[in-house]
Amino acid sequence: MNDPIYFDESLRAFRDQVARFVNEEIIPYAEKWEEEGMVPRELYCKAGELGMFGLRYPEEYGGSNLNALYTAVMCEELGKCTYGGVSIGMAVHGEMSSPHLERFGTSEQKDKYLTKIISGELVTGVAVTEPDAGSDVAGIRTRAVKDGDEWVINGTKMFITNGLYGGLFFVAAKTDPEAKGSRGVTMFLVERDTPGFSVARPLKKTGWLASDTAELIFEDMRVHESNVLGEVNRGFYSVMENFQNERLALGMMAMGEAQKALELTLQYVKDRKAFGGVLWDKQIIRQRLSQLSAEVEAARQLGYHCAWLDSQGKDCVKETSMVKVLCGELVNKVMYECVQFHGGMGFMRETAVERMSRDARVHAIGGGATEVMREEIAKRL
Repeated sequence: MNDPIYFDESLRAFRDQVARFVNEEIIPYAEKWEEEGMVPRELYCKAGELGMFGLRYPEEYGGSNLNALYTAVMCEELGKCTYGGVSIGMAVHGEMSSPHLERFGTSEQKDKYLTKIISGELVTGVAVTEPDAGSDVAGIRTRAVKDGDEWVINGTKMFITNGLYGGLFFVAAKTDPEAKGSRGVTMFLVERDTPGFSVARPLKKTGWLASDTAELIFEDMRVHESNVLGEVNRGFYSVMENFQNERLALGMMAMGEAQKALELTLQYVKDRKAFGGVLWDKQIIRQRLSQLSAEVEAARQLGYHCAWLDSQGKDCVKETSMVKVLCGELVNKVMYECVQFHGGMGFMRETAVERMSRDARVHAIGGGATEVMREEIAKRL
């Protein structure tokens, strides 16, 4: 794939740095992490040393004060590692949860946590989704009731990435039960050792096996009012704002996965002998791989254009939603064909595309399901 027109030498150098990190620090070890169901915290610290978790954060906390184009580059390259559980854990920490703190935290909250987050020492997760509320954030049931200078929180969160081993969570709770719709939601900072906080159970998934995913329980958990993140009863809007960054990150990660799957499949069909030649000799295979490559390149370019719009301070909710729905569906289409062209080997656990096909399925669900994204686009047509 050619570099988008937005690339300069700095972006190219950063891409090469992340690619080296993937090849040297992830790929040789990730099979073990798949079996163990977690990524060692040491990897986060190594990524932190390279600045991968502080791309768009202030320099005073150890960040690089860059823009969304760097997010797009990093997530695309992480997607190429072929282990979706590794890349999603890192992306959730750096691009989907901690931005809540950077954007809406007080100076005191940032001073307490942000440097450790950027260094990778403190791993974060965002706890919004519940058993009965995912994309429908306004429907959450977790409650927070004010009691003096504390808030008492009760409820359950589901499908939380970094939920087993994360150290800090950004938790959404209903603080005004009488408010209609999206009003009355507040975000809270919750440390893992807070009394009343517990991990109900680790969740067994079809894919993303290296990612620690859990159900979280809050039982009469008390947090000080200084743990409120942003404004009381305005948390829904901060969640919605951060969703745009999350959806761009997921879209670009998916396109990194799609590119790598096509690369692996191209190599396979050029080597696989069948019918007196190799599979690449068959016109139908060449044409289907060509079509998929064209679609991936188009979706990838849309992702970078969206990142550029964000870097220019332009509203791009529609475009971000397009990236999420297009890339989430396309990566699954690509994986289906790649498994098919691998034949029986595509169904074997020893083959990368088998794992990648399982990992890719959730791209059309997490971070805003395809159907929800289509409605977001429709509102702006």
